[in-house]
Parts: sequence; structure tokens; C-alpha cells
Amino acid sequence: MKVLVPAVAVWGQLAPSHSVTAIMITDDQQTVVTGSQEGQICLWDLSSELKISSKEILFGHTASVTCLAKARE
Repeated sequence: MKVLVPAVAVWGQLAPSHSVTAIMITDDQQTVVTGSQEGQICLWDLSSELKISSKEILFGHTASVTCLAKARE
């Protein structure tokens, strides 16, 4: 089964000040989650037109976020 995954630009014309090291999209395809080299996790709203807007930024990791995973229900 072939699955089509659209390309997503996370930041538009200017890259963010943090280095993205991990990326994940939720099953409902409405939220993009990124992890950064600086230890931040960012949540982004993704519209049906594939427009991204910042939602939340989570601080507290003392090392790079190198992978992201969904929790089981």
C-alpha cells in the first residue's frame, strides 16, 4: 500500500533559531511536533491548507531531543 505524505515547511522563509532534530505529525494530521538540538519541543497547528502556526513550546530537557514517539491510548 502506497501512502502519500505531503511535504511540510516548518518555518516559511526564515529558519527558526533552534535546530530541528526530530519531527512527528499526529494521527489526525492537525498537529506537527518538533524536537530541537537545544532541548525544546514545539507544537504547531497544521491547517487543511498545510499552513503552520505555532501553538506551544515546551522547555525542560537538558539534552537534545533526538526522537519523538506517540503514547499508547
